[in-house]
Amino acid sequence: MTEPPNSPSPPGRPRQSRLPRIADVARLSGVSTATVDRVLNGRPGVRAPTVQRVMRAAAEIGYAVELPPDPAAALQPMRLAFVLPAGTNRFLAGLGRLITGATDQLAGFNMRARVDFIESFNPDLLGRHLKELGRDVDGVVFMAIDHPAVREAVNALADRGVPTVTLISDIGLARRAAYVGLDNRAAGRTAAYLMARFIGPRPAKVAMIAGSLSYRAHGEREMGFLHMFQEAYPAIEVVGLREGYDDQAKNYRQTRMLLARHPDLAGIYCIGGGPEGIAKALKEARRDQDVVLIGHGLTPEVRELLVDGTMDAVITQNPHGSLMNCVSIFANIRAGRPPGDGVEPARSEVVFRENLP
Repeated sequence: MTEPPNSPSPPGRPRQSRLPRIADVARLSGVSTATVDRVLNGRPGVRAPTVQRVMRAAAEIGYAVELPPDPAAALQPMRLAFVLPAGTNRFLAGLGRLITGATDQLAGFNMRARVDFIESFNPDLLGRHLKELGRDVDGVVFMAIDHPAVREAVNALADRGVPTVTLISDIGLARRAAYVGLDNRAAGRTAAYLMARFIGPRPAKVAMIAGSLSYRAHGEREMGFLHMFQEAYPAIEVVGLREGYDDQAKNYRQTRMLLARHPDLAGIYCIGGGPEGIAKALKEARRDQDVVLIGHGLTPEVRELLVDGTMDAVITQNPHGSLMNCVSIFANIRAGRPPGDGVEPARSEVVFRENLP
């Protein structure tokens, strides 16, 4: 005879009057319903033993239909590789140390990361390295060079199911998952606005020293810088753009040549890294207190240049915030959500001597 739907279950047999719920899994496993929800939806931030306990409880009460297709995959750390340019760029070196030192924090999101420094400004080498990484990692974060060899590598990784995130500098016409960095055109306009305000309402000459225009970020900063002067400050003439490849020694030589050619130079915008080389040349020429110097990336060395007045302003972004944005993007990808879901855009901060953090 069939039991009525609400009749008591026979001894030793679990009651089946309703389907099991998340609250039932939470009671049996001894965790909160929020933790159960994170585990069953494959989201990060739960320790592996807790994940196992929740999954056992869910299976025990018949909640298996809600488990991910491959529950074991949720227990495996997501392997990330951060690829940064080698060289004397202090901001990038500090970012690499930050990532390397974040092992425990990343473990809390069930992720682990490695940092690869490779030769700067070499698109073919970067493209080959990205393709090789596809065999060993589950996701890649890299500072992009806008070049066909790099675009092909990004698309090849996408075909293999390895998502990529561009950091600081983006790439066009490639299937990267997301970009983490500033609006670089706006950053260039901000630099021009600050430069004009420091110089004042008079005719003047200013110059730019970039790392390399092969970085889309540097090209966009240049465009923003130029357009701002054309639109709002036509009395200020931009006398040229030089590439220093983020190298302090090259920036030093470029600055010496600029000062020799333009003795009345009023300002320099350091679009990339290596402002220490520019500062050295200005100090040797005894121009460090009258040439306006604006750059990017707050480092201990840049702090010193702000304090002694050689640098006037620095446009920077929070490196830890950039790292956590990357983590959030890969957590979204792993959970099947849109990569940028809930990820706040990177925001620039202008730092002067008087507001040093």
